Amino acid sequence: MARLNREPMSTREEKSSSDLQEVQRSLAQRPTRKIRVGSIYVGGDAPIAVQSMCATRTTDIEATLAQIQLLEGAGADVIRIAIDSKKDVEALKVLRLETEANLAVDLQENYRLAEQVAPYVQKVRYNPGHLHHHERSKPVEEKVKFLVDVCREYDCAMRIGVNFGSLDPEERTNGEDPIEVALRSAEQHCEIVEELGFQRFVVSLKSSDPFSVVKIYKEFARIRPEVPLHLGVTEAGMLPDGEIKSRVAFEQLLALGIGDTLRVSLTLPDGEKNREIEIGKQIVRDVQEGRFRSVPEFLGKTLNVISCPSCSRVENGAFVELARKVKEVTEFARDYNITIAVMGCRVNGPGETDEADLGLWCGPKYVNLKKKTEKLGAFPYDTVIDRLLEEVEKLIAERSPLQTESTTAQ
Repeated sequence: MARLNREPMSTREEKSSSDLQEVQRSLAQRPTRKIRVGSIYVGGDAPIAVQSMCATRTTDIEATLAQIQLLEGAGADVIRIAIDSKKDVEALKVLRLETEANLAVDLQENYRLAEQVAPYVQKVRYNPGHLHHHERSKPVEEKVKFLVDVCREYDCAMRIGVNFGSLDPEERTNGEDPIEVALRSAEQHCEIVEELGFQRFVVSLKSSDPFSVVKIYKEFARIRPEVPLHLGVTEAGMLPDGEIKSRVAFEQLLALGIGDTLRVSLTLPDGEKNREIEIGKQIVRDVQEGRFRSVPEFLGKTLNVISCPSCSRVENGAFVELARKVKEVTEFARDYNITIAVMGCRVNGPGETDEADLGLWCGPKYVNLKKKTEKLGAFPYDTVIDRLLEEVEKLIAERSPLQTESTTAQ
């Protein structure tokens, strides 16, 4: 795959113009391409689209349809559904008969399912970091061509979804800034897709750290101003923290005219997923009307509990309650710069828990407890909290409160 030569991040930042001048740009003057996603448009002069993802298992048709209707009722412009198997595909066919919502399919490890699901959705999302899972000997360019051909044939838009928790292992080297790896991955895949004559795509570059989100989106928008952008702080966690993290990133970016569609990723019970849409729409309204509510100093110096949004990939529904319990019982460590990641599935679980001081990667029956990349063991859901607290106490003994330098890799 061709590699693009770019200046180091520090040099590029020195050349950037004053953000204060850019803040004056109207959200209606974004210079990106305008693409169609079913019944709506994204980018250009189109309104910012707010979307969410079903948390139910796709094969549970009744529950998933109820969630689609819940999100539609809140005003979702696009609703994403995860597809991991042929059974999910069959369920999607039934769901398509029951709703006219704009559906996006989330392809994870098996990109080859795209051809089976494309006739029933308006958008296909793939993660460059997951294309290596199947047919490892096949060049990535050939896999992307397959996806582009499918989207073109079935009138689907595409999202190139880069995530810091699942970067392409062939692209990442030890010690390299994840921002540089993610930028390079996004640029390369834009290049591949465009060389195939396809421009109906958006790009996302998600991290659980809102400051990294701001940094990478600003740089990508400078390099590729024509590409529509999907904003997201992945694994933003529980309320109110999850809203604050999202606001920290979205308010800064939207004020610069960066961002054409967005999702607020929150850890919520199934019946409350509509709050992602409601909060997302409120953030957009606030920025458009000049109201800014985020408190950036809230982050980076104190306890930070990361948890992924509840979705259909969660291995055990007990994950949501476990995440809430972790936040509750670790409150005593709030004055310490400790990051704890509670991850509900295999997709971003490994990456995000590797980066955190302590990580809980939740499986169907057991929770894998980690200290950065070190595996501490697998524990039942009802006993892992006690073991976690032991590790938190050890970290507290090693650190002073209100440390200003983050010990987690960004």
